[in-house]
Amino acid sequence: MFTGIITDVGSVRSIRHDGDTRIVIGTAFDTDTIDIGASIACSGVCLTVVDKGTDWYAVDASAETLSCTNLGDWEEGSPVNLERALKVGEELGGHIVTGHVDGIGEIISMTPEGDSIRFRFAAPHHLGKYIAEKGSMTINGVSLTVNEVIDEAGKPTVFGINVIPHTREKTTFSTAQVGDRVNLEIDVLARYVARMNEFDK
Repeated sequence: MFTGIITDVGSVRSIRHDGDTRIVIGTAFDTDTIDIGASIACSGVCLTVVDKGTDWYAVDASAETLSCTNLGDWEEGSPVNLERALKVGEELGGHIVTGHVDGIGEIISMTPEGDSIRFRFAAPHHLGKYIAEKGSMTINGVSLTVNEVIDEAGKPTVFGINVIPHTREKTTFSTAQVGDRVNLEIDVLARYVARMNEFDK
């Protein structure tokens, strides 16, 4: 379980395709405190630590994970939003995040608004019912608040989020560009509410 509050921006050091895909990620985390088998959210994807060194750790990603997330876009040097798993008693600064990606979105525009930037994303249409104004959304592992939602029949759902300077500085939003694919995780509460409503019909 995670909160969507990024505590380090690491970088991909190497990618090796051998059965599953082994990815080595450089990090400022104290790896002495990371156990083999620990879960770390890597740009919103919960991955298991399988090896580690002084300033790096390695994870394995299956073909299924690569097909359902933007990890297949990674290359050496790619920045990665990192968050270690939430410990009981720690502050829940964002919202409840599972690290299970629901779909891949795309940045379709970036517009300055004051000191912030309004990012607009296109999300798969089937996720639209879970996205609400003032609701929470996890984008590449970052907990953010939705400011607008635009639905048109048969088209991807478009939603907007304002990213403040602090968030840009401390996450991969600092290097984001129009056309980038992003990992989307809907609010887990919205998922359960939608499921319960199915049984009320």
